[in-house]
Amino acid sequence: MINHVGRVSGMARRVVVEVVRRDGDSVVVCSGFGESSQWFQNLQAQPDVSIVIGCRQLDVHARRLSPEEGENEMLDYAGRHPSAARTLAGYMGFDADGSPETFREVGHALPFIRFDPR
Repeated sequence: MINHVGRVSGMARRVVVEVVRRDGDSVVVCSGFGESSQWFQNLQAQPDVSIVIGCRQLDVHARRLSPEEGENEMLDYAGRHPSAARTLAGYMGFDADGSPETFREVGHALPFIRFDPR
């Protein structure tokens, strides 16, 4: 769960997202509906947020990954969860053929965010 602040309202907001990859206390997520997601826009305005993983709350800084980093994250996710990656790619409007090219396209097109401890 991401605890963030509304960029217009200034009100506390929460959103639950799927973790693409966890590396210690660092976490990578993807905005499956692109840059129009409100939580994604809020993170761009205020990247210092907190996340909850299980019972732990961490103060983190959100950094948008480059399209190339997004490609690598999506390829890694697809290697670990091939069926879920195909399903998600199809749900997000991409060709769900399961090819590496498709996963590179998804990773390049969608914004990936990395949360690192502050």
